[in-house]
Amino acid sequence: MSAPLYRKVVAVAAAAGLAGLSLAACSTKSDDDGSSSSGGKVTITVDCQPVASQKELLANWNADVETFQKENPNIEIKSVSVGTQCNNPPDFTARLQGGTTTDVFYGYMTDLQQVLDSGQVMDITEYVNSTTIPTWESVDAGAKATFTEDGKVYGVPTKNYSMGLVYNKNLFQQAGLDVKNPPKTWPEVREAAKKIAALGNGIAGYSEYSAGNTGGWHFTAEIYSLGGQMVTADGKKADFNNPMGKQVLQTLKDMRFTDNSVGEKQLLQWPDLLTNAGAGKVGMFVGAPDATTAIVTQFQGKYQDWAMGPMPGQDGAAKATLGGGEGYFFKKGLSKEQVEAGLKWIAYQKLTPGKGQFDYVRAKPQNNPVGLPQPQLFTIGSAAYGQELEQRKANANVTVDDFAPFENNPVPVKVEPPNAQAIYAVLDAAMSAVLTDSKANIDQLLKTAEDKANQVLATGGTGS
Repeated sequence: MSAPLYRKVVAVAAAAGLAGLSLAACSTKSDDDGSSSSGGKVTITVDCQPVASQKELLANWNADVETFQKENPNIEIKSVSVGTQCNNPPDFTARLQGGTTTDVFYGYMTDLQQVLDSGQVMDITEYVNSTTIPTWESVDAGAKATFTEDGKVYGVPTKNYSMGLVYNKNLFQQAGLDVKNPPKTWPEVREAAKKIAALGNGIAGYSEYSAGNTGGWHFTAEIYSLGGQMVTADGKKADFNNPMGKQVLQTLKDMRFTDNSVGEKQLLQWPDLLTNAGAGKVGMFVGAPDATTAIVTQFQGKYQDWAMGPMPGQDGAAKATLGGGEGYFFKKGLSKEQVEAGLKWIAYQKLTPGKGQFDYVRAKPQNNPVGLPQPQLFTIGSAAYGQELEQRKANANVTVDDFAPFENNPVPVKVEPPNAQAIYAVLDAAMSAVLTDSKANIDQLLKTAEDKANQVLATGGTGS
C-alpha cells in the first residue's frame, strides 16, 4: 500500500490517541516567528521537516535548506516538524481551524476541499509559472488539477503516485509466465494466479486486502479499472452498486472458491499481505511502486524479486486507476515576496531533477531506493521527465526495467472518493465476505454497503 494512503488509514484509526499533538509548534504569527518581509530578507515557515529520529532524512533536509539559503541569501527558511506523518488528519484539521498552519504547509491531494472550506488558503494562480517553478510545464496535468478549483491554483504537487500490478518475478518464472509481459486484463490475472498457486507451498497466486479499510481501498482501485466510480458526480450518493461493483466482487469470489488461487488465509491488512510477499508467498497484488520499498525495508524482501505492470482492465487497458499524492498549500495573507520565496523553495527541494527529493547521487549510497517510477510528477516525454529518468537510470540501485511495463503504459488516474476512509471501512465487509464465505450474496452485500455509504456521505462521517 502506498505510504501516504497507509498513513491516512492508521491516522483515522488512531485519531483519538493523536488528537493531543501540540499546535503551538506550527504557529506562524508574525510577532513571534518573523514570517514577513523586512530588512530585505523574506522569511517563511515550512512544515514537514523530518523528525529527529529520522536522522538521515533530517540531515538531507537541513543540507538542502543550507544550500538553498546560500544560493538565495535574501530568503530564510524556518523549518517546522509536525511528526513523521506530516499530515495526521485530526491534527491537520485542528491547525486549519485554528489558523496555526505554517506559511507553506503540507497536505494530501484529497485535502483541497477541506483547505478551501477553512478559509486559510491563498489563491496562488498569478504566482505559479515557469519563472517561479522552472519545471512547471513538465509537471503532470492531473497532479496539478488536484490542487486547482474553478481554474484557481491553491497548491503545488510534490508527489504523485498511481496503482498497478506488483508481481514476483521468481514465481512468474517458476510458473512458466513471461516476466516482461505481466497480465493486462483481469481474466489474464485470474489465469496467471491459477498457474502460480499451482506451485503449492502456501503460495497465493494473487493476494487481496479485506480488513482495516484496505479492502475498500482496493475495491475502489478495481472498480476504477473497469470504468466505474465510487460516488456520483456531485459526491452525494454512492455509485458502486452496479454491474461493475458486482464484477469486482464476483471475480474475487471465483478466484477464492473456484480457482483456489488467492490463499486460504484472508482478512489481510496492509502488513499481512506484505509480510507474505516478503516471504515469497505472493505472486501478484495491486499496489503503488513504493510497495516494493516496504516489502524490502520492513518485511525482509529483495528488490530484485519484484516488478510492476499497469493496472489491469477487463477487456484491455484499464479505464482508470486509483492515485493520489501530496503537495504544499500557501497560508492566506502572505506577501507576494513570501509566496514567490515559497515557490522557489518547493521548486528546489521537490521539483528539480538532481536536487532535493530527486538527488539520486545522494540517495544511492544511503541505500535509499533509486530506480522506482515514483514520485510520478513529470509528464512522460517532457524535458524534466527526460532529465529525471536519465539520472534515475544512472544511479539506480533498483532495476529500472522491472518497472518499465508500468511506467511506459500510464493509466488515467482518479483520486479517492470523499470521506474515503469511512467508505473504505464500509466496503471492507463486502470484500471480506466474498473471500471467506462461499455462499456470500454479492447483491445483498453491495446493497448494504450502498446504504451505509450513503449515510456516511449524508453525515460527513470519517470513520468506521
